[in-house]
Amino acid sequence: MISESVFEGIKLGLLLSMMIGPVFFALLTTSLDHGFRQAAILALGVFFSDLVYVLLSYLGVHLLSQIPSAEKYLGLVGGLFLLGFGINFIVKKVPLPDPDKVVPLPKKRKAFLKGFGINGINPFVLLFWLSIASMVSIKSAWMFSDRILFYVSLLGTIFGIDLLKAFLAGRLRRFLSPTGKKVIQVFAGLLICYFGIKMLWTTLYPIG
Repeated sequence: MISESVFEGIKLGLLLSMMIGPVFFALLTTSLDHGFRQAAILALGVFFSDLVYVLLSYLGVHLLSQIPSAEKYLGLVGGLFLLGFGINFIVKKVPLPDPDKVVPLPKKRKAFLKGFGINGINPFVLLFWLSIASMVSIKSAWMFSDRILFYVSLLGTIFGIDLLKAFLAGRLRRFLSPTGKKVIQVFAGLLICYFGIKMLWTTLYPIG
């Protein structure tokens, strides 16, 4: 039987994988221009970038949660961040790639650094992981092993879906029209808003 933490990690990982942004188009164009292997290396760079942010955000939030009453504020701030991210995804325009841009074949190291950099230089990525860490901090029933399983399943799901995107790049580009991309983006934004509202409600009205 799948534990709650694993289920939550997979569910959130599938949600985050639906987001259409710089990483999505980098995976798509790299796979189409240079093949699946280069895109997989780029996805690996994104994975390690996320891993660094997970460690920084979790440790920072964990230290703050040791302060009396800080847990409640972390829950409120994290919930508001998630709600803000969701609204932002609903209203923002879908970025379009440049089909005429010719990119030279990068070395494997450059593909890795490209993935790490595209994800790492985005300040919203760190803020998002901070909100996730805040969400985990208010899960008082979760043991340390549950938190580890949550992050492993979350990061593993995102990485796996990124590889699938790279593998299906040609078909993804053909079927994802601007309207289709916007529908997916709005749906993902609504789900993120749901997580934010749920987190705020749990913080303000804890069970038991």
